[in-house]
Amino acid sequence: MEFGEFADAAAEIEELSADTEIAQRVTTLFETSSDDLPVLARFVQGRVFPAWSSRTLDIGPNYCYEAIARAAGTNVSADDVEEKLADVGDIGQVAASYDFGGQRGLGAFTGGGAGGGGAGSGGSGGGGKDLTVAEVAEELDALADAEGSGSQDKKIDILFGLFNRADGDEARYLARLVLSEMRIGVGEGTVRDATAQAFEVPAESVERALQVSNDYGEVARVAREEGQSGLDAMDLELGRPVQAMLAQAGTVGDALDDWDEAAIEWKYDGARVQIHHDPAGLDWAGGDGTGASDPESREVAVFSRNMEDVTDALPEVVEHVEKHLDDPAILDGEVVATEDGDPLPFQEVLRRFRRKHDVERAREEVELDLFAFDCLHAAGEDLLRTPLPERHERLEGVLDAGVSSLWISDDPEEIADVEAEALDAGHEGIMLKNPDSDYSPGRRGKNWLKRKPDVETLDLVVTGAEWGEGRRASFLGTFLLSARVGESGDEFETLGKVATGITDEELADLTELLEPHIRTQEGQEVEIAPEVVFEVGYEEIQASPTYSSGYALRFPRFLGVREDKTPESADSLERVERLAEEQ
Repeated sequence: MEFGEFADAAAEIEELSADTEIAQRVTTLFETSSDDLPVLARFVQGRVFPAWSSRTLDIGPNYCYEAIARAAGTNVSADDVEEKLADVGDIGQVAASYDFGGQRGLGAFTGGGAGGGGAGSGGSGGGGKDLTVAEVAEELDALADAEGSGSQDKKIDILFGLFNRADGDEARYLARLVLSEMRIGVGEGTVRDATAQAFEVPAESVERALQVSNDYGEVARVAREEGQSGLDAMDLELGRPVQAMLAQAGTVGDALDDWDEAAIEWKYDGARVQIHHDPAGLDWAGGDGTGASDPESREVAVFSRNMEDVTDALPEVVEHVEKHLDDPAILDGEVVATEDGDPLPFQEVLRRFRRKHDVERAREEVELDLFAFDCLHAAGEDLLRTPLPERHERLEGVLDAGVSSLWISDDPEEIADVEAEALDAGHEGIMLKNPDSDYSPGRRGKNWLKRKPDVETLDLVVTGAEWGEGRRASFLGTFLLSARVGESGDEFETLGKVATGITDEELADLTELLEPHIRTQEGQEVEIAPEVVFEVGYEEIQASPTYSSGYALRFPRFLGVREDKTPESADSLERVERLAEEQ
């Protein structure tokens, strides 16, 4: 398929507002695809690689601006591109405004090319041919592979080669794809429904296949080529992470009213991890999305909640699993920072997750303990459809240390005692779970409830900020918070600002974190792309005309950065409305 056909479809989808119309247009796109189907299923969501892969393009906005400027001609600079972006606010619109193609030929490359022509060489410009979806995917794959000395020039050359062959909408959606700003209203549910409709397979089979594979492109391919039987045959794969099952806020009364009895676990102030173990060696894809085995095959892989590979940053977790787990297994759990056995705040865990160098020194500074609480796969058997108590029993059977305790009770006083024990031990409180529930990857529903005894919190997306004054003039000091709207996670409504609970040191870190995501600035105020999630405590949610959501937080307080969350997994406006009604 020509990339222009994909761009035309994306432009049509962006103009639609009804979910059914969007799903139908995506269905048509899938029906008319050929070998490009897996790529299209990702591109239409704004993904370059499978959802389970931690592989990234690792391309900053400035690289993209430079490539656009070079393709636009000698009279355009990266600063010109950035200035135009500040005016219009959409990199796609900026890219589409230029007349590309005038820089064809080897003379266009200021850095001498990136490797002698061919895929990934930056030599695609000047070919005079229409871009295809396959070529774009191949070039972006090469861009992701570029590393080491000269990689910056190579990345820019590759992007230049693509933009130099792009026209109008092609450039619009190429730029958005490269910077993860597609946002045309297509979410995971849309791709799921379109796959079912396009290839006439049950939506339930598509949903299950997505849960076990977390690969929308592969599921679409199997649905087309193998039908329902192929989808139903898909299983979990060791080394390929799936989305974590999620919880929503709830009370003991809610749990006992709905389930008669509840499973109770301690709630840890840690970071979620998914552990994959195979003593024979994982068919390790290394997070690159290729599925190819690593010649240095590993027995253990550890993934964050966002499915990033954090194995190398957590060597003690790897050692614990190697020592205490013999069978092939996929486990769900929390990693908690401790000091002399006492839990430390969540931020201490993040220090370890961020670490890429000097891991051993960081290990000496911050000790980590594993608390595994669920088992998705054991000894060749998938357990997603197995009730929670049986999954926990299998967990205890495969892991002989580091297993979180599980209680089953219908007595509110007994549940309160478990909560008191958790708090006395320095943990956050308790989790309440439906004993009969399956493990549903990526689902947030009423089967898992998180109960906290302290102030309620929200995980909100930062969409703006204000520069400070006086000694804080060089820092962003007040942050505009927004709640997610809709399934696709590309729309947000403002809910308030937070400026309290933040030290000068934290302000410096937050400024460094957010500054690359600044879109526009007017005076002291800046607009920030929705990329970073804050955990914010508050006293009350009030009706307010000040913010676009119609609500405002009373006494908001910054609690930390949720680096384990994406904007798509932040709290929704629907939850804000529900919490406001429950007050």
